[in-house]
Amino acid sequence: MFVRGELEKIERKVERGERLTRDDGLKLFSCNELSWLGALADYVRKTICGDAVYYNVNCHVNLTNICRARCKFCAFGRGADSAGAYAMTIDDAIQLVEEASRDPHLSGLHIVSGLHPTWTFEHYLSFVEVLHEKFPRLHIKGFTSVEIQHFADISGLSVEDVLRRLKAAGLETIAGGGAEILCDRVRNLLCPKKCSAAQWLNVARTAHKLGIRTNASMLYGHIETLAERVDHLITLRELQDDTGGFQTFICFPFLPKNTALEQTVTQTTMWDDLRTIAISRLMLDNFTNIKAYWVMLTVPVAQVALSFGANDIDGTIHRENILHDAGATSPRALTEDAITKIIRDAGRVPYAVGGNS
Repeated sequence: MFVRGELEKIERKVERGERLTRDDGLKLFSCNELSWLGALADYVRKTICGDAVYYNVNCHVNLTNICRARCKFCAFGRGADSAGAYAMTIDDAIQLVEEASRDPHLSGLHIVSGLHPTWTFEHYLSFVEVLHEKFPRLHIKGFTSVEIQHFADISGLSVEDVLRRLKAAGLETIAGGGAEILCDRVRNLLCPKKCSAAQWLNVARTAHKLGIRTNASMLYGHIETLAERVDHLITLRELQDDTGGFQTFICFPFLPKNTALEQTVTQTTMWDDLRTIAISRLMLDNFTNIKAYWVMLTVPVAQVALSFGANDIDGTIHRENILHDAGATSPRALTEDAITKIIRDAGRVPYAVGGNS
């Protein structure tokens, strides 16, 4: 591949395995050569991962949409008295997982929830304990750093003690959501009732110290600047340098429908989605796995993203609620056969993982 000037310099750095700088990241986001960008990210993907694309057969368990945070980018959260508000009982959660368990290949649960204003930490913990006891073979990926900081706040426990108790109850890995943009300017405007950027990073760091692997994410395409996207990626890269505890990075394009930003923010384009995934692969040189989350990207874009640096396409999900409330037009679930076909049609080799991708 031949490109001129600054892009050629970046390409040579990538080929030599050199780390890209903040300035490089900004130049990549200003680049209009999408095919070049995708090819460079795909080169790195193949070097690091080969042709394997990971997926899992999983079930999302969204315990409640009643949430005290009420972030401006969220269409899922409700007040307790709002139309559509719900709060699962433990029996409800068991019934959902039993339904999903009709698939003999089900391997994991993905438990995320609202910050319920009256539930105690013990109440959240009981869901993990019961589901782990009843379905011991299923990998439990549960909660985000935002939720774990919330548990510490409402219980008076330290983040470390919260994590130790969750781990003892059966939690194995932590979901990557809630990072949004790790910049307090953005967080103060969009989600001031959620944890700060420093608190999110502290939860992840503490989890890694305890041997709990976590995911990381970026919600982009709302009020953040391109420089803040780059800074977000570098912040995650620096923590990964220190701990090595992140297993997967996920790009979440913002879906504005039914949110407080619906009238002022336009949904991202496929062009922006693909370049952001590609740049994430290039900047996050110490992350093995970059996920193309088909629920938010749509299946066709996620499939194309497998040639833009992604090597993970998430899972079957069983039933997704949070993002469909924000207008996601993808299916609420996919079969395993559908996912493996998507991967094979992209020229990659599907590999099922045990619920923890």
